Amino acid sequence: MSESGDVAVQTRPDHVAVVEIRRPPHNYFDVHLVEELADTYDKLAAGSEVRAIVLAAQGRHFCAGADFAGASTAAAVTAEEGAPALYRAAARLFAAPIPVVAAVQGSAIGGGVGLALSADFRVASPETRFVANFSRLGLHQGFGLSVTLPAVVGRQKALDLLYTGRRVAGQEAFEIGLADRLAPAEGLRDAALAFAAEIAAAAPLAVRSIRQTMWADLVPAIQAATEREASEQAILRATTDFAEGVRATAERRAPHFTGR
Repeated sequence: MSESGDVAVQTRPDHVAVVEIRRPPHNYFDVHLVEELADTYDKLAAGSEVRAIVLAAQGRHFCAGADFAGASTAAAVTAEEGAPALYRAAARLFAAPIPVVAAVQGSAIGGGVGLALSADFRVASPETRFVANFSRLGLHQGFGLSVTLPAVVGRQKALDLLYTGRRVAGQEAFEIGLADRLAPAEGLRDAALAFAAEIAAAAPLAVRSIRQTMWADLVPAIQAATEREASEQAILRATTDFAEGVRATAERRAPHFTGR
């Protein structure tokens, strides 16, 4: 296992690489972490040994999104100039040529759902929770979710999840296609590794070629969507509803929105 910054990489004899986020227990992201992940994907793609990636995280949760309760991280993610940089880095994840299986333990919240959807597949457990809680923060969705969420679960279900910001447990996530496979919590990473090994056993040039075709329209659509997402987020960050949403999250209470 090699480690650089907040990302560790383990290459396995079955041509699978485990890329592990190491910001436990919540694995909050910022621009630097997403850039580090994108750099790691690029380095693995430059070689010939790795044919599939398992994106995993150390600690209780896969990724709890941005740390709005922590001033330094929140500033990095929510500053007007921060969101475009974050989404440029995120677009690089989607453009990487190696298939990715995300092992989603605990919770994927907000942008953490977007990070999970940057993978080709998601393995979850019944205890996993997906929460696209942007509307509960008074904020527009980001990380390309405007494109990826409806592509995975359909437009109507995506509207349901984005408008309400409700939690989706692992079983429902599996039923609606948000999770591709369901495994017991204690065997979650092993199940993701087995899935990635299935992919890695196929002809690598063919898999890369297929992925490039299947994702060809997605990457430019995400780039266009994230430009709008960043613009809408910049507008909504100036509202009292957003300030209330952040306070309510930090204080672990229901928000009281006024529409201002």
